[in-house]
Amino acid sequence: MPSAFATNMRFKFSILAIFLEVLIIILFGIFVRYENTQPTTKDIFLYPFFQDVHVMIFVGFGFLMTFLKKYGFSSVGINMLIAALGLQWGTLMQGFWHMEAQKINIGIKSMINADFSTATVLISFGAVLGKTSPVQMLIMTILEITIFSCNEHLVVKVLGATDTGASMTIHAFGAYFGLSAARILYRPGLKEGHKNEESVYHSDMFAMIGTLFLWLFWPSFNSAMAHADLQQRTIINTYFSMAACTLTAFALSSLVEHRGKLDMVHIQNATLAGGVAVGSCADMSIYPLGAMLIGSIAGLISVIGFKFLTPFFFSKLKIHDTCGVHNLHGLPGLLGGLASIIAAMAHVKLGETSPSAPMQAAALGCTIGIALVGGAFAGLVLNLPFLGQPPDENCYNDSVYWEVPAEETRPAGQFGDYGDHRTVNINM
Repeated sequence: MPSAFATNMRFKFSILAIFLEVLIIILFGIFVRYENTQPTTKDIFLYPFFQDVHVMIFVGFGFLMTFLKKYGFSSVGINMLIAALGLQWGTLMQGFWHMEAQKINIGIKSMINADFSTATVLISFGAVLGKTSPVQMLIMTILEITIFSCNEHLVVKVLGATDTGASMTIHAFGAYFGLSAARILYRPGLKEGHKNEESVYHSDMFAMIGTLFLWLFWPSFNSAMAHADLQQRTIINTYFSMAACTLTAFALSSLVEHRGKLDMVHIQNATLAGGVAVGSCADMSIYPLGAMLIGSIAGLISVIGFKFLTPFFFSKLKIHDTCGVHNLHGLPGLLGGLASIIAAMAHVKLGETSPSAPMQAAALGCTIGIALVGGAFAGLVLNLPFLGQPPDENCYNDSVYWEVPAEETRPAGQFGDYGDHRTVNINM
């Protein structure tokens, strides 16, 4: 790594990070107050949900992106950096829409919502993983959470749409925001691939740890903000959707891969698609049958996306989606939005006024449109040369930004690389 580049980035990153934290502390001092002086029973009840979501954000998302053989430090470390900044900024941005007496009152619920806003950026991070600097990711976090909060307010408060598990407002938004940014940040120099954009046996095992944490805690993610009377239903629907999705993903992975072998990319990602897809209607009376149908379709489209759409997006549309977030979050998020429209049309929500199908459709359309425009804007900002985008040869390499053990910096293949099924075949 060129020393001038390293030194330049050292000061840019440190100054920006300190500036943002000082700004946030000042804003918290002015606006933020405790919601209650004494915790209520509801707050105590929500805390286990918060713990589960928190683990998903810091462990699940972080380790899911450790598949790159020389980018594990950055995957987990920058994930933690984004989350720490995002939960603070998200508290402010979401709180500004719900101020009382010019103050933002915070409690366990607002902490969960702040984690949700952070999840949006972590999804987008997967689309540009390995090709951006920490400085760029700090800027992206600020921009995306600001735009996300506006879209969420539009969907939930203005349109009155139902999106309990956030298939639309988090997953679809984060995916298409990231894809749009990735299109603007496209690098012609990487169109033939990169030697470090591949996995080895142990890196895929670490990524599978992230999958398992996400899989186990996804019912909490979808049900944390559900009405208390509907939380059990939301948990049950998510539980069975993910189970059905997993079986379908395994089956289709074997079907589409050479010689019927399973592809670890599919297992790490497509098995989670059911949790994404059922989110928008998880609190509706779709019954386990409906949840399992949604999960099965989600597993199907996710595997197909990894097998066929990712190479197409890369070679034809010049969208380099490192982690395949379109297949795990984008397509299942769209499916979740469509499922909520169908459920609303069927008037199957019990105990409450049924959500409006036109408003569900408007929420989905607005979310995708705002995500694409917002992502393009963020991409233009991140493309500014002084933000320190790493040179092509330094992509997917921890040693650009981290102190790395000496043996890990030796030439690729010296200790035996297993190759990688993730490398995009642009001749497909």
